[in-house]
Amino acid sequence: MGERSAFVARQRVGRSKRPRPGRRARLRRLLGTALTIVAVAAAGGAALRWLLTTQHFAVASVEVRGVSRVPPDQILAVAAIPRGTNIFRLDTMGVAGRVESLPEVRRADVVRELPNRVVISVEERRPFTLVHGGRLHWMDEEGRLLGASPEAVAPPMPVISGLSADELASMRTAPGPKARAAIGVIRALLRSGNGLTAEISEIDMSRREGPVLYTVDGVEVRLGTEDWDERLARLEGVLAQIATQDVRTVDLRFRDQVVFQRGGTR
Repeated sequence: MGERSAFVARQRVGRSKRPRPGRRARLRRLLGTALTIVAVAAAGGAALRWLLTTQHFAVASVEVRGVSRVPPDQILAVAAIPRGTNIFRLDTMGVAGRVESLPEVRRADVVRELPNRVVISVEERRPFTLVHGGRLHWMDEEGRLLGASPEAVAPPMPVISGLSADELASMRTAPGPKARAAIGVIRALLRSGNGLTAEISEIDMSRREGPVLYTVDGVEVRLGTEDWDERLARLEGVLAQIATQDVRTVDLRFRDQVVFQRGGTR
């Protein structure tokens, strides 16, 4: 191959240009694209209408799982899911909220199981101790009232008393200061050991000076409003000391001092 001559080197060689499509061709392409989009949207709309209207996805059964204290029929009544409801139209969060409105329910999850079944999984609140307010009511560890006890029971924790009707009513949604304080006393008792917890039968929250405990032998223990762990640590030894004595009241509200009351005198 020879070298280009100076004459040829100075020449410019133009590139061949593709013919540009005409205006009509561009319009035809745009129109075709638009028709394709419309067709896809129409097909999608038709499919969505079919999903929301076909009896294939109509709710045929509702199953309740995880309950032991709350009757399944009560869960179903509160959930209020009509048979035949389209499963995709079902407001699962709304159903869960209605079920969680029951005092005994801590959490509820609602799951669609295609094609036509709904499952409600329930986490119940666990009874912690009893509250005395005209009749006995179960309470959970957060201070939420769960409902009346249908029969006489021996709770593993002291019974809470001395709460007003308004305070009991508030415990169905959010426990008040006295209910929270009573739970604090029970937790302090549990930290002190099972032996002392078994000695206490009742926690009276009606006094201004703080919780008052009653032992299974009827001894009144004035606990005060603070330092419960330290005072309860002293109480176990005090109860052992007075086991054979006629002591009616033990006052632990004074620092480094225990006051006894025997048969009406101190």
